Order: sequence, then structure tokens, then C-alpha cells
Amino acid sequence: MTEMIRALDDVAARYDVLFCDLWGCVHDGLQAYPAAVAALEGFRRSGGAVVLMTNAPRPAPAVQRGFDRLGIPASAWDIIVTSGDAAQAGMAQGAVGRRVWHLGPEKDARFFSDLPEDIAAAHAPVERVDFDVAEGIVCTGPFDEENDHPDDYRGRFLSAKARGLKLLCANPDIVVDYGDKRIWCAGALAALYTDMGGESLYFGKPHPPIYDLARRRLAERGLAPDPDRILAVGDGIDTDIRGGMGEGVDTLFLTGGLMAHEFGPDPARPDETALRAWLATRDTPPLMAMGRLR
Repeated sequence: MTEMIRALDDVAARYDVLFCDLWGCVHDGLQAYPAAVAALEGFRRSGGAVVLMTNAPRPAPAVQRGFDRLGIPASAWDIIVTSGDAAQAGMAQGAVGRRVWHLGPEKDARFFSDLPEDIAAAHAPVERVDFDVAEGIVCTGPFDEENDHPDDYRGRFLSAKARGLKLLCANPDIVVDYGDKRIWCAGALAALYTDMGGESLYFGKPHPPIYDLARRRLAERGLAPDPDRILAVGDGIDTDIRGGMGEGVDTLFLTGGLMAHEFGPDPARPDETALRAWLATRDTPPLMAMGRLR
């Protein structure tokens, strides 16, 4: 049965590493949650390492550049690993061809230009081209995140499916909350393409590539934690929690994020009866749960 906990510090001594989701757990797209930042800082002071593991389609350096604006200090984390990082490696290896159509906002252009030196040196360049001559699709999200709906892309996807194009999904999330506004992510587009009979490839949570990358980054720092000493923290039951369970690590579900509306009026204090009833409908019961990270 899922254990309800009061604060991360209540269980921190059991773990050496956190695989902590970012959006919805540490910030809301506009600003950091001070209590979450303090919890991560406390975990690091006790000797633990924090891996911020996000399904953002941008490379880690681009994500980090936004931390000053959000108010996330360097004292709260050790490593950033993104779905964009893992998906870049797949793209560079030719997973969807070398001439690709980019489906996503222009702000994600760094996905194509900010490749790590080792990846760029080991593979031939991938070129962004028009849809009509593309060998595959790289999807980082809708063109207009605030206004587009996945169904807007059905016509283009029908054509892509007919041509046998594979779609590389750089962010498996379906939606995220940007402040008070909920926006569609690349995962919703990839799911639609799959439902229409197309082939979508995933590299972020809950899929293995992002976890493999996290362990490589930890190894570069001389860390090889026992899986029993890793805790996956997140508000995505089908991404953070399912992914952690698939990796054989403990999981902490933050109910005050994407699913807060299911558990009562106060995101920080979930209705335990409602939570247990909701979890009974899922096949991914987390080991622990709490409202907001603190």
C-alpha cells in the first residue's frame, strides 16, 4: 500500500540519489516552489545527489539557462538530464533519417544545434528540411503551444503515415501546466500519430534511454548507486512513476501537480481517501505519496 509521507526529509536517509522531475515538482513554468528547492538543498547537504530528470525536449544546457528566471539555485541540484538529451542521441544515430521535418516551436531549434561534442563528432549531421522532402519527423511539441490542439495535425500525420515516416518524440509528456494554463506536449502528438497507425519513437520518461543517460552522468562523477538507494520523484503517474518502477527503484508520487484536481481543494494536502480510490484504478501504485515536494 502507498505510504503517505509529510516531507522528503522523513525518508531521505534511505536514499543516495533522487531522480527528480522538474516541471510541476520544482517549478510551475513561471517560478520555483521555494519548499521544493529547500527540500532538494537539504537532501544534498545530507550527502545525497539530485538528478533533475525532465521530459523537456531541450538539451540540458538550454534548460539550465532558464533556472535564474525560475529561481532554481545551483545548490538544489547536481545533474540535469533531459528527454531532449536522450532524443538528440537517437536522432544523431539516424533513428528517423538524416533529413528531418521539425514539428515544434522555434524556441526548440537548439535541439538541432546544441549537440554534445562527442555525439556531433561521431555522426553525420542531421538536416532540418521541409515536410515534403523529409525522411522522418522530429517532434518537440506543437508549433503554437498555447493554442494548437493535437487534432490540428491529423492531415499532416495522414500524409506522413502514407509515406512511412517515423516520428521521434523528444518529450513523452502529454500535457504540462504553465502557471494556471495547461498546454499540450509532444507526447500528445506522438500518441495521436501512433493511434493513426504511424510509428513513434520515445526517449524520455518512462522509457529506458533517459535513465541510462542519468546513470552515465552519475558514473562520470564516480557514482554508481544501488537501485535500492535511488528514489524517483514526480507528479506524472505514467511517466515519472511508471518509469521509476520499470527501472526497479522506489517512487514518490507528488499529488499536487498534474493530477491535483483529483484529490481535493488543497494541492499540498491531498484527500487520502480520494487518493487511494484513484490509485486503485491504476496499475502503477507508487511506494509513497505526498502533496507538494517539501
